[in-house]
Amino acid sequence: MKNILLAMLLVALCACGRAAPPTAPDVVPATTPATVPTPPPAPPVAEAQAPRPQGFVDKVWRVTESSAVQVGSTYTFLADGTLAMTAPGATPAFGRWTYVDGALTMIEEGVSYPTDILALDAHELRLRSNNPGEPVLITLQLAEGEALPAAPKQ
Repeated sequence: MKNILLAMLLVALCACGRAAPPTAPDVVPATTPATVPTPPPAPPVAEAQAPRPQGFVDKVWRVTESSAVQVGSTYTFLADGTLAMTAPGATPAFGRWTYVDGALTMIEEGVSYPTDILALDAHELRLRSNNPGEPVLITLQLAEGEALPAAPKQ
């Protein structure tokens, strides 16, 4: 009887001290194999949608609103890089313009003004000329039927 009691005690002790075997974690299959390359990021929207020069070149634009330019003045960006500017009752003035890497620069009397194109469609051009001091805002409308000015002889 002593042996039976000892055997039962031993079985009870073994059953209590034994931990349950660890269970394997649930394995979730990968949805994308690790060898698939990630596509490159999309280019910034501002760069992708920068207006192209063809939209405002070789057209006469009339100022309808501005923080510094006389209403009724005209701007013409000729394809050869000439910037023709007129103001009511004034002699036409000529400068230069460039459009490089999405950046417009207007050059008047030898001074370069980085200029932001705020809006451009078939009938309206809105600019911000970053002049020293305050930027100049200019809203221009297409001057339909207006003849292109001739570039000055060099």
